[in-house]
Amino acid sequence: MSISVFDLFKIGIGPSSSHTVGPMQAAHDFVEELRARDLLERVARIEVRLYGSLSATGIGHGTDRAVIMGLMGELPSKIDTNIISPCIEELLESRTLLLDNRLAIPFLWARDMQLLDECLPHHPNAMRLIAHGHSDEIYSNTYYSVGGGFVVDEAQAQGGSLDTDITPLPYDFNSAGQLLALCRMHDMRISELMLENEKAWRSEQEIRDGLWTIWQAMCECVETGFKNEGVLPGGLNVKRRAASLHRRLVAMEGSHSLITSTFSAMDWVNVFALAVNEENAAGGRMVTAPTNGAAGIIPAVLHYYMKFQPDACERNVVDFLLAAGAVGILCKKNASISGAEVGCQGEVGSACAMAAAGLAEVMGGSIGQVENAAEIGLEHNLGLTCDPVGGLVQVPCIERNAIASVKAINAAQMALRGDGEHFISLDKAIRTMRDTGRDMQEKYKETSRGGLAVNAIEC
Repeated sequence: MSISVFDLFKIGIGPSSSHTVGPMQAAHDFVEELRARDLLERVARIEVRLYGSLSATGIGHGTDRAVIMGLMGELPSKIDTNIISPCIEELLESRTLLLDNRLAIPFLWARDMQLLDECLPHHPNAMRLIAHGHSDEIYSNTYYSVGGGFVVDEAQAQGGSLDTDITPLPYDFNSAGQLLALCRMHDMRISELMLENEKAWRSEQEIRDGLWTIWQAMCECVETGFKNEGVLPGGLNVKRRAASLHRRLVAMEGSHSLITSTFSAMDWVNVFALAVNEENAAGGRMVTAPTNGAAGIIPAVLHYYMKFQPDACERNVVDFLLAAGAVGILCKKNASISGAEVGCQGEVGSACAMAAAGLAEVMGGSIGQVENAAEIGLEHNLGLTCDPVGGLVQVPCIERNAIASVKAINAAQMALRGDGEHFISLDKAIRTMRDTGRDMQEKYKETSRGGLAVNAIEC
């Protein structure tokens, strides 16, 4: 399995990489497959079946709407988020779906959009799309949204692989131990090794330009979050806080009190994370990093570095994201970044570890210190459940990103104060995350059937 840093960092829309981005991509792929098979013009009806976690929290995560937009030919990386609500309203009123944005077919929401209380094999996030002709079924496929916007179909899943990229890499690694050994053998930093691996897909300039584009999208998301106010959609009446907090922080700048300055720095980290996750919760444009539910952590920590490090530059952004990507690859390969599979430890925990590693890298940490930073960040998120109230990526998700961002900075700071030697390795922490996720009850894994999702309502 070969994973690129651009697989982990993808420009998309909120509120969920596995429940919104993945299903939209899957529906788009379904349309493309119909086109490739010369079946598109024969379609008279499309049936959507959502299973498992996609069904349990699909409404709150906008899965149903995302599938419709994918069937209309939209992609999460390119869609104008402003068209989604008008398109859905038009469909509900006209009972007509514009397949591929041009072929009008009947679509009765109550009949054709089915949320089923059952799970399919291979992964909790499953959906089946069925294309009917005028008298029979002409094509169907099942898709699994395996976290971070990654999607595999039934054939890929049955083949035992949830990732089919087998691009040979010059410095392939499947564990942190192997990564460190390769770095030592070839006298490379983690970001340098990752850069060489990325060249298997694209040129160095394309890599640097691509990662800078990712960073610019993160910055735009933060700036948009600073401007938007009001109440987030979904019915929980959660108020946006980033804009007002940002105004207060700007007014406070210039204070020379040590404790005030320290608090201000943490406030900036908080507001960066809040801005991203409020935008995500509103279905805005953001960067999956490595998921939407944890999308605020890496931007918050990188913004913190760029704001408070006087000589910060574009090269640091690239190195940060490359080092963070190495840790994300390890989490995905050896455990999961899907909340439906292992709980929020796989989303927020992985992102916290990635951000800690990225910060330690650009702060000049040794390869051992970078690995230690990632381990600290992950270890202290082990067991974290995914229990969004109402199936919305709002409570506790938004604040959880802010807390994990500060935790990532502290993890990097602790690692940089040490010599890189530590008791628990990153590999052991990732293995523990995997095992803990397997033991975790399903009601604590993105189904909104346990934890805060239940207690908030009962109280």
